[in-house]
Amino acid sequence: MLTLSLLRHAKSSWADPQLDDHDRPLAKRGAKAIPLVAKFIRHEKLRPDLILCSDAMRTRATLSLLLAELGAPTPRVIYDDALYLAPPSVIRGVIAASATSEPHVLVVGHNPGLHALALELVGHGERKLLSALAQEFPTGALAVLNFQAAAWADIAGSTGNLEHFTTPRRLDA
Repeated sequence: MLTLSLLRHAKSSWADPQLDDHDRPLAKRGAKAIPLVAKFIRHEKLRPDLILCSDAMRTRATLSLLLAELGAPTPRVIYDDALYLAPPSVIRGVIAASATSEPHVLVVGHNPGLHALALELVGHGERKLLSALAQEFPTGALAVLNFQAAAWADIAGSTGNLEHFTTPRRLDA
């Protein structure tokens, strides 16, 4: 079985309108949200084996906060500029090319690509979770899908089971 976790970067700052999108930092609200997500990952025993992260400032900062909260052992991490604002096909390609024998991959990226990928891959799951995922994929959201497949290249659309879908807002409630 393979597990794919999709984490949208935490809320980013728009304080400097002159800043290039790629270089936007996290907002204070975003920095406060990621420890909640990390606690959820620890509690649910969802530590990934491999993390694929966009090279944007906000995804790197999100991952840095996440790793600090998760503690050791640190998963293998690959920063890939192809994941910056990537569509689902590119994200899937990066996963297939990067994940060798890792059964659990976490992608830290951006919308609309992450949301579109989750919707493309999900085929089963609890109705409440499916409904929440269908509505939105806000900043800091985490979707976890399991697949009955032997290799990442074999993952097909509508075959994933949505095990978890949560947001910082739900975790802080």
